[in-house]
Amino acid sequence: MDLLDHGMLDVGDGNQVYWEVVGEPDAKPAVYLHGGPGGGSSAGARKVLHGGKYKTVLFDQRGCGRSTPHASDPAADMSVNTTDHLIADIERLREQLGVEKWLVFGGSWGVTLAVAYAQRHPERVSELILVAVSLSSERELDWLYRGASRFFPEAWARFSAHVDDAPDVVRAYATRMESPDRSVREQAAVEWSRWEDTVLSLESFGKQGQWSGRASDDMLALVRICAHYYANRGFVGDLLADADKLTGIPGEIIHGRRDMSCPPDTAWRLAQAWPDATLTVVDDSGHKGSPAFVEAISAAARRFSP
Repeated sequence: MDLLDHGMLDVGDGNQVYWEVVGEPDAKPAVYLHGGPGGGSSAGARKVLHGGKYKTVLFDQRGCGRSTPHASDPAADMSVNTTDHLIADIERLREQLGVEKWLVFGGSWGVTLAVAYAQRHPERVSELILVAVSLSSERELDWLYRGASRFFPEAWARFSAHVDDAPDVVRAYATRMESPDRSVREQAAVEWSRWEDTVLSLESFGKQGQWSGRASDDMLALVRICAHYYANRGFVGDLLADADKLTGIPGEIIHGRRDMSCPPDTAWRLAQAWPDATLTVVDDSGHKGSPAFVEAISAAARRFSP
């Protein structure tokens, strides 16, 4: 996918957001919202809408990827890293690039951000493609960071013991990730990532041990941002209850039947509350996708391509 342009956008609060534009110069505009939160935009994200013809905007959300300051630095101020800040950043970027309206693609946490953005600015959204749905509700987060322990009790025992079996495990990890001691942050990041990998470990496709390993700066940023957001329920209200705000926006929802981290009932509930959307459940896919999952995304991209 050809790189058309890139740069850094001053979004205020001392933050600079990295952005890039790929694809065809005169094609339909789209914006890609990455997961995590704090995952950054990968090279593979440039190809996610390859089924159609798009001029796709990608950016690294505050604190991660090539954006600055990087959340691996304990001096980076997390109080100015919330969903409201990210929505404002998307609008600044849209205005900077002279886009009137665009297709919004979101995956995993990116679904939360995409839906929150579309509910706030429906006039700026031509269509939505949402994959591996997460709306960051208390119900979903309670499943991921406690309920799934019923399948992985020994891994959960290790994960929770690292924060002394705190009643609110996510907030306890968020507190550890604010420590000025890098070794404390590294240990917490490794244990958090090990739990995330365990929840995804039964999937047939995708890289095993995707999140765990050496505590790099990118891992520290990812876990710090993720714990910060999820300790605060994604800084969103009940997005499902406000699904009527998506009325009139065509959508494609694609979800894996075997997604252990984000069970498919949320995707189904969203589709029920949003009649303009079509739900595709891919039976052989988990959170990390599958060839059939990729084809479903390509079909959605083709559907909305001029």
